[in-house]
Amino acid sequence: MLRTLGGNLIEFIGNLDALHSYLALSYQEMNAPSFRVEMTDDGKTLLHYYSDRKGLHHIVPGIMEAVARDLFDSKVTMMVLNQSEEDERTGKKEHVVFLVKQTNQASKTRDQDRSSHGGEGLFTTLRGRCASLAGTKSGWDLIRAVVLSEKGSLHCTFSPCYPDKLWVEEKAFCNAFPFHIVFDEDLKVRQMGVNIQKILPGLQAKDATLDQNFTIIHPQVTFTIESIRKFINSQFVLKSCKDKHTKLKLRGQMLWMESLGCMLYLCSPKLRSLQELQDVGLHLADLAQHDVTRDLVLLNHQRLAEMELTNQLERKKEELRILSQHLEAEKEKTETLLYAMLPRHIANQLKDGKSVKAGEFEVCTILFSDVVTFTSICAACEPIHIVHMLNSMYSKFDRLTSVHDIYKVETIGDAYMVVGGVPVPTDSHAHRVANFALGMRIAAREVPNPVTGKPIQIRVGLHTGPVLAGVVGEKMPRYCLFGDSVNTASRMESHGLPDHIHLSTSTYSALKDAGFNIQERGQIEVKGKGQMTTYFLMGNQLVSEDGIMGREVGGACLYRDDCGQSETESDGRTENVLGDTCPDPSQMDPMAPFAWDITPPFETNDNSYNTSASLFNSRLCVLF
Repeated sequence: MLRTLGGNLIEFIGNLDALHSYLALSYQEMNAPSFRVEMTDDGKTLLHYYSDRKGLHHIVPGIMEAVARDLFDSKVTMMVLNQSEEDERTGKKEHVVFLVKQTNQASKTRDQDRSSHGGEGLFTTLRGRCASLAGTKSGWDLIRAVVLSEKGSLHCTFSPCYPDKLWVEEKAFCNAFPFHIVFDEDLKVRQMGVNIQKILPGLQAKDATLDQNFTIIHPQVTFTIESIRKFINSQFVLKSCKDKHTKLKLRGQMLWMESLGCMLYLCSPKLRSLQELQDVGLHLADLAQHDVTRDLVLLNHQRLAEMELTNQLERKKEELRILSQHLEAEKEKTETLLYAMLPRHIANQLKDGKSVKAGEFEVCTILFSDVVTFTSICAACEPIHIVHMLNSMYSKFDRLTSVHDIYKVETIGDAYMVVGGVPVPTDSHAHRVANFALGMRIAAREVPNPVTGKPIQIRVGLHTGPVLAGVVGEKMPRYCLFGDSVNTASRMESHGLPDHIHLSTSTYSALKDAGFNIQERGQIEVKGKGQMTTYFLMGNQLVSEDGIMGREVGGACLYRDDCGQSETESDGRTENVLGDTCPDPSQMDPMAPFAWDITPPFETNDNSYNTSASLFNSRLCVLF
């Protein structure tokens, strides 16, 4: 595009403003500088630089030197002659005048070649050219043609031929160029095209002047004939100002007619879209057939339509991206809810449409718990109070399941059931469930009884053994456990005592050497099982209450299979709560004792195997 602006540097600079006007169609906020070339009477070339931004004129010489070197194979030197505040233009703040000196490198090369070949080479060259032109020219014409051809492309030999009489009727001219204005040195309108008359009838009034009806938008010069002649190589944009309802803008070139002392403004409407065409009150038929404005409006309308379509696609793309984010967030919520109801790998299999087969687990630890005197509490208060109590208690229990990584099977009323080692087998299942049971007992102290206002009491039962686990049902499917171990764990809970953790023999065997404080209860009659030796879990000597509750910041890893490797012993006591060696009691941190009252009226079970507290040596159970 730059190479097409002109055949030499002067023409190139003269058309820079036109290039900036074209770029302004796409970049409406662009504030480009302006350039004007002036030829003095003594043959010097002056470059006038106008800009709103001061201090940037230093880059102009470098740019012009690069243009002259790369596009026109010439060398340019520039020198600042004058730098002042703008006094000719109304829109630019800085005016810098450069003296431009240009030398053509190609001509120097030819001169050097000519001198190197000497007179004989020059004579041979001229004789060859004379022979080629002898058939068409003779005499002085032949000599002139040979000399001009030696100058090459530096000088154009074309001489235009003008007619003695203009063979155009006035009416035909005004119709052929419907948008043109002729005005004199006083800016009085002398002639105009038919469409100018149609849109602005006020110009036909006697003594109407151009500055009364138009303002100059570009270039930003004062509206005088002298300023217009200085910038005659620029593209002029005029805007109608007298009629507020007309938003007509004209764009074209100024031609000075010396013999008439008048200026011809050959122009066309400045339009970018069909909407602007309608706003001005014009139609495509009003534009001359030879005027490219007609094609530009249609092409630009097509471009705007394509841009609008692109923008719509971008907006749709952004909307889809936002919807995709919302969908992903909702999907995460759904999966979180699903994983709260079913084990993750089981839920993923069901989502994939696969059937889930029941699995056998050789060993796991099951826990059941319920609220003491729950039936009496329900009878004595409003249902909403029961809901709040259970929600507060179960929320604390649910958090503990995450701390100890065990699976919550279900809740039915006040009954709470969890399992360790299912659905993901782990060697520390008994230790996890035992610590969870201790945490349940601590958490229950924080939940008040809605009737008495005192902390509620729970019974907890644990049993270790094999189970069969699988998904039951299609509507609201549940991951359930089956087997005699489930019944035994339930019996441990129902035959337990308030605020006690009741252990079966198998669970006791899994915990006895792991640092837990366990008290033997002795032989009791268990419904459906007969005589069983059971135990009470009193506490964990290796883990603090904060560690059990998951409140310990930066605490040691509780379980070996979570740490990935066994902990080492240091400072005379084991660091692993699952180690085989019990700690030295003398080095343990002292813990304040806590006692639970297990005497009536908390004995609410009427069965003979769980009726009297007098069978025990003490009516208080103390945990150290």
